[in-house]
Amino acid sequence: MKKILLTATAFLMLFSCQNDQTESTTLPANAIARRSCASQDVLAAQMKADPTLALRMNEIEAFTQKAMLTNRLVNGKVQIPVVVNVLYRTTSENISLTQIQSQIDVLNKDYNAGNSDFNSVPSLFSGVKANVGISFVLDQVIRKSTTYTSWGTSDAMKKTTYGGIAPTSPTTKLNLWVCTIGGGILGYAQFPGGSSSTDGVAIDSKYIGTTGTATYPYNLGRTATHEIGHWMNLRHIWGDANCGSDLVSDTPTHNDANYGVPAYPHYSTCSGTPVEMTMNYMDYTDDRGMYMFSNGQKSRMAALFVSGGSRASFGI
Repeated sequence: MKKILLTATAFLMLFSCQNDQTESTTLPANAIARRSCASQDVLAAQMKADPTLALRMNEIEAFTQKAMLTNRLVNGKVQIPVVVNVLYRTTSENISLTQIQSQIDVLNKDYNAGNSDFNSVPSLFSGVKANVGISFVLDQVIRKSTTYTSWGTSDAMKKTTYGGIAPTSPTTKLNLWVCTIGGGILGYAQFPGGSSSTDGVAIDSKYIGTTGTATYPYNLGRTATHEIGHWMNLRHIWGDANCGSDLVSDTPTHNDANYGVPAYPHYSTCSGTPVEMTMNYMDYTDDRGMYMFSNGQKSRMAALFVSGGSRASFGI
Protein backbone atom coordinates (compact mmCIF):
# COMPACT_ATOMS: atom_id res chain seq x y z
CA MET A 1 0.00 0.00 0.00
CA LYS A 2 1.18 3.53 -0.57
CA LYS A 3 1.71 6.69 1.41
CA ILE A 4 0.37 10.05 0.23
CA LEU A 5 3.14 12.64 -0.02
CA LEU A 6 2.37 15.34 -2.54
CA THR A 7 3.70 18.81 -3.16
CA ALA A 8 1.31 21.42 -4.50
CA THR A 9 2.86 21.06 -7.95
CA ALA A 10 2.55 17.29 -7.90
CA PHE A 11 -1.04 17.58 -6.74
CA LEU A 12 -1.96 19.81 -9.65
CA MET A 13 -0.47 17.25 -12.03
CA LEU A 14 -3.21 14.85 -10.94
CA PHE A 15 -5.66 16.90 -12.95
CA SER A 16 -4.11 16.06 -16.30
CA CYS A 17 -6.39 14.95 -19.10
CA GLN A 18 -7.18 11.22 -19.31
CA ASN A 19 -9.90 9.06 -20.88
CA ASP A 20 -11.54 6.04 -19.14
CA GLN A 21 -11.85 2.77 -21.18
CA THR A 22 -12.45 -1.31 -20.91
CA GLU A 23 -11.88 -4.51 -22.90
CA SER A 24 -14.11 -7.53 -23.28
CA THR A 25 -14.86 -10.62 -25.29
CA THR A 26 -17.94 -11.49 -27.34
CA LEU A 27 -19.31 -7.98 -27.71
CA PRO A 28 -22.55 -7.06 -29.47
CA ALA A 29 -21.96 -5.64 -32.93
CA ASN A 30 -22.64 -2.05 -31.84
CA ALA A 31 -20.85 -2.21 -28.48
CA ILE A 32 -17.66 -0.33 -27.67
CA ALA A 33 -14.62 -2.40 -26.74
CA ARG A 34 -13.17 -0.20 -24.01
CA ARG A 35 -14.65 1.78 -21.14
CA SER A 36 -14.42 5.50 -21.77
CA CYS A 37 -15.20 7.97 -18.98
CA ALA A 38 -14.35 11.56 -19.82
CA SER A 39 -14.21 12.94 -16.27
CA GLN A 40 -10.53 13.92 -16.50
CA ASP A 41 -10.99 15.47 -19.94
CA VAL A 42 -13.91 17.53 -18.70
CA LEU A 43 -11.97 18.58 -15.60
CA ALA A 44 -9.04 19.72 -17.76
CA ALA A 45 -11.38 21.82 -19.91
CA GLN A 46 -13.04 23.34 -16.83
CA MET A 47 -9.67 24.21 -15.31
CA LYS A 48 -8.58 25.87 -18.54
CA ALA A 49 -11.77 27.95 -18.58
CA ASP A 50 -11.60 28.77 -14.86
CA PRO A 51 -8.08 29.08 -13.38
CA THR A 52 -9.55 29.44 -9.87
CA LEU A 53 -10.95 25.89 -9.99
CA ALA A 54 -7.52 24.40 -9.22
CA LEU A 55 -7.29 26.57 -6.10
CA ARG A 56 -10.72 25.46 -4.91
CA MET A 57 -9.85 21.83 -5.51
CA ASN A 58 -6.57 22.28 -3.61
CA GLU A 59 -8.56 23.67 -0.68
CA ILE A 60 -10.96 20.71 -0.83
CA GLU A 61 -8.02 18.31 -0.90
CA ALA A 62 -6.37 19.97 2.10
CA PHE A 63 -9.67 19.78 4.02
CA THR A 64 -10.11 16.13 3.01
CA GLN A 65 -6.63 15.11 4.17
CA LYS A 66 -7.07 16.96 7.49
CA ALA A 67 -10.49 15.39 8.08
CA MET A 68 -9.07 11.92 7.50
CA LEU A 69 -6.01 12.50 9.71
CA THR A 70 -8.15 13.76 12.61
CA ASN A 71 -10.92 11.18 12.10
CA ARG A 72 -13.30 14.10 11.64
CA LEU A 73 -15.62 12.20 9.36
CA VAL A 74 -19.36 12.24 8.94
CA ASN A 75 -21.12 10.36 11.72
CA GLY A 76 -24.58 9.26 10.77
CA LYS A 77 -26.60 8.63 7.65
CA VAL A 78 -25.95 10.26 4.29
CA GLN A 79 -28.79 9.75 1.82
CA ILE A 80 -28.42 11.28 -1.62
CA PRO A 81 -31.59 12.30 -3.50
CA VAL A 82 -31.10 11.65 -7.21
CA VAL A 83 -32.75 13.64 -9.99
CA VAL A 84 -32.56 11.78 -13.31
CA ASN A 85 -32.71 14.00 -16.40
CA VAL A 86 -33.51 11.95 -19.51
CA LEU A 87 -32.79 13.53 -22.90
CA TYR A 88 -34.05 11.43 -25.78
CA ARG A 89 -34.42 11.51 -29.54
CA THR A 90 -35.46 7.90 -30.04
CA THR A 91 -37.81 5.66 -28.10
CA SER A 92 -34.94 3.54 -26.84
CA GLU A 93 -33.16 6.61 -25.44
CA ASN A 94 -36.28 7.43 -23.42
CA ILE A 95 -35.38 4.75 -20.89
CA SER A 96 -38.04 3.29 -18.61
CA LEU A 97 -38.59 4.02 -14.94
CA THR A 98 -37.77 0.36 -14.32
CA GLN A 99 -34.32 0.81 -15.87
CA ILE A 100 -33.74 3.99 -13.86
CA GLN A 101 -34.75 2.29 -10.62
CA SER A 102 -32.46 -0.65 -11.42
CA GLN A 103 -29.56 1.83 -11.40
CA ILE A 104 -30.58 3.27 -8.04
CA ASP A 105 -30.75 -0.29 -6.69
CA VAL A 106 -27.21 -1.00 -7.95
CA LEU A 107 -25.87 2.15 -6.30
CA ASN A 108 -27.43 1.20 -2.98
CA LYS A 109 -25.87 -2.27 -3.17
CA ASP A 110 -22.44 -1.13 -4.36
CA TYR A 111 -22.11 1.65 -1.79
CA ASN A 112 -23.39 -0.52 1.07
CA ALA A 113 -21.52 -3.79 0.43
CA GLY A 114 -24.79 -5.40 -0.64
CA ASN A 115 -23.55 -6.51 -4.06
CA SER A 116 -23.29 -10.29 -4.30
CA ASP A 117 -19.78 -10.12 -5.80
CA PHE A 118 -18.51 -8.21 -2.74
CA ASN A 119 -17.84 -11.65 -1.28
CA SER A 120 -15.49 -12.34 -4.20
CA VAL A 121 -12.92 -9.80 -2.96
CA PRO A 122 -9.60 -11.68 -2.63
CA SER A 123 -8.33 -12.35 0.89
CA LEU A 124 -5.38 -10.01 0.26
CA PHE A 125 -7.82 -7.08 0.20
CA SER A 126 -10.48 -8.39 2.60
CA GLY A 127 -9.10 -6.25 5.42
CA VAL A 128 -9.65 -3.00 3.51
CA LYS A 129 -12.86 -3.69 1.57
CA ALA A 130 -15.44 -1.12 2.61
CA ASN A 131 -19.10 -0.66 3.28
CA VAL A 132 -19.24 3.02 2.32
CA GLY A 133 -22.63 3.47 3.98
CA ILE A 134 -24.06 6.09 1.61
CA SER A 135 -27.52 5.48 0.20
CA PHE A 136 -29.41 6.86 -2.78
CA VAL A 137 -33.10 7.52 -3.36
CA LEU A 138 -34.81 8.42 -6.63
CA ASP A 139 -36.19 11.93 -6.15
CA GLN A 140 -37.49 12.88 -9.59
CA VAL A 141 -37.34 11.95 -13.28
CA ILE A 142 -37.40 14.78 -15.82
CA ARG A 143 -37.76 13.92 -19.51
CA LYS A 144 -37.17 16.08 -22.56
CA SER A 145 -37.37 15.27 -26.26
CA THR A 146 -34.49 16.52 -28.38
CA THR A 147 -33.18 16.46 -31.93
CA TYR A 148 -29.59 15.84 -30.81
CA THR A 149 -28.02 12.59 -31.98
CA SER A 150 -25.26 12.96 -29.36
CA TRP A 151 -24.32 15.49 -26.68
CA GLY A 152 -20.55 15.25 -26.26
CA THR A 153 -18.72 16.21 -23.08
CA SER A 154 -19.05 20.00 -23.06
CA ASP A 155 -21.95 19.90 -20.55
CA ALA A 156 -24.46 20.93 -23.24
CA MET A 157 -26.99 18.45 -21.81
CA LYS A 158 -26.99 20.48 -18.59
CA LYS A 159 -27.88 23.80 -20.24
CA THR A 160 -31.32 24.88 -21.41
CA THR A 161 -29.73 27.27 -23.92
CA TYR A 162 -28.46 24.20 -25.78
CA GLY A 163 -31.71 22.27 -25.43
CA GLY A 164 -30.61 20.43 -22.30
CA ILE A 165 -32.01 20.28 -18.78
CA ALA A 166 -30.65 22.54 -16.05
CA PRO A 167 -29.77 20.82 -12.75
CA THR A 168 -32.40 20.70 -10.03
CA SER A 169 -31.22 21.90 -6.58
CA PRO A 170 -27.62 20.78 -7.21
CA THR A 171 -26.43 21.67 -3.70
CA THR A 172 -28.82 19.14 -2.14
CA LYS A 173 -29.54 16.67 -4.98
CA LEU A 174 -27.34 14.62 -7.27
CA ASN A 175 -28.33 15.31 -10.86
CA LEU A 176 -27.83 12.44 -13.29
CA TRP A 177 -28.18 13.16 -17.01
CA VAL A 178 -29.01 10.16 -19.21
CA CYS A 179 -28.50 10.71 -22.93
CA THR A 180 -26.41 9.61 -25.88
CA ILE A 181 -22.99 11.13 -25.20
CA GLY A 182 -21.15 9.84 -28.29
CA GLY A 183 -17.47 9.39 -29.01
CA GLY A 184 -17.35 6.05 -27.22
CA ILE A 185 -17.80 7.79 -23.86
CA LEU A 186 -19.77 5.81 -21.27
CA GLY A 187 -20.09 8.70 -18.86
CA TYR A 188 -18.36 11.47 -16.95
CA ALA A 189 -18.66 13.29 -13.64
CA GLN A 190 -17.89 16.71 -12.23
CA PHE A 191 -15.48 16.65 -9.30
CA PRO A 192 -16.21 18.65 -6.14
CA GLY A 193 -15.30 22.30 -6.52
CA GLY A 194 -16.87 22.90 -9.92
CA SER A 195 -19.78 25.17 -10.76
CA SER A 196 -23.15 24.19 -9.30
CA SER A 197 -24.71 24.98 -12.68
CA THR A 198 -23.04 21.90 -14.17
CA ASP A 199 -22.66 19.72 -11.09
CA GLY A 200 -23.58 16.07 -11.44
CA VAL A 201 -22.96 13.01 -13.58
CA ALA A 202 -23.75 12.19 -17.22
CA ILE A 203 -24.23 8.56 -18.32
CA ASP A 204 -24.88 7.27 -21.82
CA SER A 205 -28.32 5.67 -22.04
CA LYS A 206 -26.79 2.37 -23.21
CA TYR A 207 -24.82 1.96 -19.99
CA ILE A 208 -27.29 2.81 -17.26
CA GLY A 209 -28.86 0.26 -14.93
CA THR A 210 -29.23 -3.46 -15.53
CA THR A 211 -32.16 -3.78 -17.89
CA GLY A 212 -33.67 -2.18 -21.01
CA THR A 213 -30.93 -0.59 -23.12
CA ALA A 214 -28.09 -1.60 -20.77
CA THR A 215 -25.42 -3.10 -23.03
CA TYR A 216 -22.84 -5.79 -22.16
CA PRO A 217 -20.15 -5.61 -20.84
CA TYR A 218 -21.35 -2.43 -19.12
CA ASN A 219 -24.81 -3.69 -18.18
CA LEU A 220 -24.46 -4.04 -14.40
CA GLY A 221 -24.77 -0.36 -13.50
CA ARG A 222 -21.11 0.05 -12.55
CA THR A 223 -20.53 3.02 -14.88
CA ALA A 224 -22.67 5.13 -12.55
CA THR A 225 -20.95 3.62 -9.50
CA HIS A 226 -17.59 4.66 -10.97
CA GLU A 227 -18.69 8.15 -12.04
CA ILE A 228 -20.42 8.93 -8.75
CA GLY A 229 -17.14 7.91 -7.11
CA HIS A 230 -15.55 10.80 -9.05
CA TRP A 231 -18.41 13.07 -7.98
CA MET A 232 -17.50 12.13 -4.41
CA ASN A 233 -13.83 13.04 -4.95
CA LEU A 234 -12.30 9.68 -5.87
CA ARG A 235 -9.54 9.53 -8.46
CA HIS A 236 -8.78 6.70 -10.81
CA ILE A 237 -6.91 4.02 -8.96
CA TRP A 238 -3.77 4.49 -11.10
CA GLY A 239 -3.77 8.25 -10.45
CA ASP A 240 -4.03 9.08 -14.17
CA ALA A 241 -0.28 8.53 -14.50
CA ASN A 242 2.02 5.55 -14.73
CA CYS A 243 2.47 4.40 -11.11
CA GLY A 244 0.54 7.52 -10.05
CA SER A 245 -1.30 8.25 -6.80
CA ASP A 246 -5.06 8.19 -6.25
CA LEU A 247 -4.56 10.00 -2.90
CA VAL A 248 -5.67 6.89 -1.02
CA SER A 249 -3.24 5.03 1.22
CA ASP A 250 -4.76 1.53 1.21
CA THR A 251 -5.01 0.97 -2.54
CA PRO A 252 -1.97 -0.53 -4.33
CA THR A 253 0.00 1.48 -6.84
CA HIS A 254 -1.11 0.58 -10.37
CA ASN A 255 0.89 0.86 -13.56
CA ASP A 256 -2.09 2.13 -15.52
CA ALA A 257 -5.76 1.41 -16.16
CA ASN A 258 -6.88 -2.22 -16.40
CA TYR A 259 -9.42 -3.43 -18.93
CA GLY A 260 -11.71 -6.43 -19.32
CA VAL A 261 -11.57 -8.80 -16.34
CA PRO A 262 -7.90 -9.35 -15.44
CA ALA A 263 -6.93 -12.70 -13.95
CA TYR A 264 -6.02 -12.49 -10.26
CA PRO A 265 -3.36 -11.85 -9.10
CA HIS A 266 -2.37 -9.09 -11.50
CA TYR A 267 1.01 -7.63 -10.52
CA SER A 268 2.12 -4.04 -10.96
CA THR A 269 5.70 -3.34 -12.04
CA CYS A 270 5.69 -0.22 -9.85
CA SER A 271 7.87 -0.07 -6.74
CA GLY A 272 7.35 -3.16 -4.59
CA THR A 273 5.55 -5.03 -7.39
CA PRO A 274 2.18 -4.94 -5.58
CA VAL A 275 -0.85 -6.97 -6.60
CA GLU A 276 -3.18 -4.49 -8.28
CA MET A 277 -6.71 -3.99 -6.93
CA THR A 278 -8.25 -4.53 -10.35
CA MET A 279 -11.67 -5.21 -8.81
CA ASN A 280 -11.87 -1.65 -7.46
CA TYR A 281 -14.71 0.47 -8.85
CA MET A 282 -12.21 3.19 -9.79
CA ASP A 283 -10.30 1.04 -12.28
CA TYR A 284 -11.48 0.61 -15.91
CA THR A 285 -12.47 -3.04 -15.89
CA ASP A 286 -15.75 -4.41 -17.27
CA ASP A 287 -18.77 -4.08 -15.00
CA ARG A 288 -18.46 -7.70 -13.87
CA GLY A 289 -14.79 -7.12 -12.99
CA MET A 290 -15.31 -4.28 -10.46
CA TYR A 291 -16.94 -4.83 -7.07
CA MET A 292 -15.29 -3.00 -4.18
CA PHE A 293 -14.25 0.30 -2.63
CA SER A 294 -11.50 0.47 -0.01
CA ASN A 295 -11.68 1.91 3.51
CA GLY A 296 -9.39 4.73 2.41
CA GLN A 297 -11.76 5.60 -0.41
CA LYS A 298 -14.65 5.47 2.05
CA SER A 299 -12.89 7.98 4.32
CA ARG A 300 -12.15 10.22 1.36
CA MET A 301 -15.82 10.26 0.34
CA ALA A 302 -17.05 10.72 3.91
CA ALA A 303 -14.89 13.83 4.37
CA LEU A 304 -17.05 15.65 1.81
CA PHE A 305 -20.12 15.48 4.03
CA VAL A 306 -18.77 16.80 7.35
CA SER A 307 -19.39 20.39 8.40
CA GLY A 308 -17.26 22.54 6.12
CA GLY A 309 -16.94 19.78 3.55
CA SER A 310 -17.58 20.43 -0.11
CA ARG A 311 -20.86 18.47 -0.08
CA ALA A 312 -21.88 19.05 3.55
CA SER A 313 -25.32 20.24 2.37
CA PHE A 314 -26.14 16.58 1.49
CA GLY A 315 -25.50 15.31 5.03
CA ILE A 316 -28.42 14.48 7.31
